[in-house]
Amino acid sequence: MTKLKFTVIAVMAALTLSSCGGGSGSQPADAKGFGEIEKEIKAKFGDDAYYTELSVMYDETIGNMISTTVTKDPESLKMEEWSLSQDAWNLTSEITLEVPEGTKAADYMFQLNEKINLSDLGGLVEKSMKQLTEEKNIENPKLAMAYVSYPDNGDASKAQYNINLEPENGGTTFHFSYTLEGELIDMSY
Repeated sequence: MTKLKFTVIAVMAALTLSSCGGGSGSQPADAKGFGEIEKEIKAKFGDDAYYTELSVMYDETIGNMISTTVTKDPESLKMEEWSLSQDAWNLTSEITLEVPEGTKAADYMFQLNEKINLSDLGGLVEKSMKQLTEEKNIENPKLAMAYVSYPDNGDASKAQYNINLEPENGGTTFHFSYTLEGELIDMSY
């Protein structure tokens, strides 16, 4: 075997082994796990990316899946929709935005930073699971979806964290809405 073939095989084996570990698909639905998911998103799109949509969905057979609409240059009015499933990113569409004249596109987008971050969202998933167990006697609720809801009108004060939980064996979906400060707005089912 040539040295080049051996090197290529060794690199491929190392990548395969590292991708089997702590990728975003296997992260738990808690503050630490969502913090790791945020790191992966920032590694893909950069620390300064702007988003209009960001959600984490969970499927028993696949694990965590991420869906996002993102741009590095808001004023270009060009965004891309990406999905991450089984540790593979896929570009699903390209979008051109329209914003009211005299406004900045960035006003209708959010960034992952101290104000909006996935660690906080993961912590609220934990809090919601505990509340569901205590109030509704539902043991081992599971995450269906957690997402950042950013208003179409650009009013950042109305941004929310939203969480959908389900009983372990399926059934009713329980929806929790929180302010960015972590205050419960609504719990419905």
